[in-house]
Amino acid sequence: MRRHDVNVYINHYIVRPSIKQVALEAGVSIATVSRLLNNPDSVSIDTAGKVNQAIEALGFRPNFTGRNLRAGRSRTVGVVVPTLSNTVFAQCLQGVELAARQRDYSVMLTATEYRQQDEAAAVELLLAHRVDGVILTVTNADASATLDVLEREQIPYVLVYNQPQESTRPSVSVDNRAAAYDAVTYLIRLGHQRIQMLAGQFHASDRAIQRYHGYLQAMQQHNLVPLEPIEVPRHTNTSLAFEYLQAFRNPSQRPSALFCSNDLLALSAMRDLRALGLRVPDDVSIMGFDGIPLGELMEPTLSSVEQPSEQIGELALRTLVTTIEEQQGGHLVVASHILPHTVRIGGSVKPFTSHR
Repeated sequence: MRRHDVNVYINHYIVRPSIKQVALEAGVSIATVSRLLNNPDSVSIDTAGKVNQAIEALGFRPNFTGRNLRAGRSRTVGVVVPTLSNTVFAQCLQGVELAARQRDYSVMLTATEYRQQDEAAAVELLLAHRVDGVILTVTNADASATLDVLEREQIPYVLVYNQPQESTRPSVSVDNRAAAYDAVTYLIRLGHQRIQMLAGQFHASDRAIQRYHGYLQAMQQHNLVPLEPIEVPRHTNTSLAFEYLQAFRNPSQRPSALFCSNDLLALSAMRDLRALGLRVPDDVSIMGFDGIPLGELMEPTLSSVEQPSEQIGELALRTLVTTIEEQQGGHLVVASHILPHTVRIGGSVKPFTSHR
């Protein structure tokens, strides 16, 4: 890391620079810096250049909440999701967008590609554009430095898909553990006993961990031995697990059913198993999680836990706007919502038979 970058990091994350420091660095008055921040056209080009250079050098960001309380809201919300390659987040974004439009809000979007280290930068980028609040999915909602910063600065936010144990963190989600339990229990009722879970890396997704706990609960309550989970580096593709899946050629080594932590992993597994000459569901049954529409277009159609992603986005936006307006009024109510899930049955699952 370069010295300048280290200085910016220290200034930005340890001792947040003040408007007074910016004024001193630029050689102008505090009032001039304030005018630039609130009405850029009121400052000359030369002066604006000096102030902006000082802002960049110090890593300064205006106090978001205080400025908007004085100057009025921007009527823009930020959205941070892990990826758009998974349709579930696109569905959620559609719900956010539709609800925002009804309330005369605009939406800014950024993605982290499941990199926890990028979450803070993504939020900072949105705040630099003066969003009124943030809708986001983080790696771990119970241990998130990004959420700590938002709370410390009293910036309104709502989590989507995360299901934090911390009750003061607002969220909209299904019950990930209960939904996974229901899906695995369904497989067990079909006679499956060797059920294995396929997931992205647990350290990058608290949702996957909660779904794994639901898997464990179902297996243990039915006196079945849980199998070692298969973790793959990418949360939406099994390519790097292909060698592992090759062991499934041996009937004595393969599970009779795979429970996948999301639908894209399930669809990738179906593709890879076909490449190995195995049939779904005759050789291996597949159960996904998310209920994306693409799963119903496959052959066989994908069995999956269906969560109402568009409704999650719509409710998150409504919750966030309510929080923004309550904050303006001087009182704040934290609201979390658990929405119902369903187990959607498709052709990728069949009852277990001992002769395959």
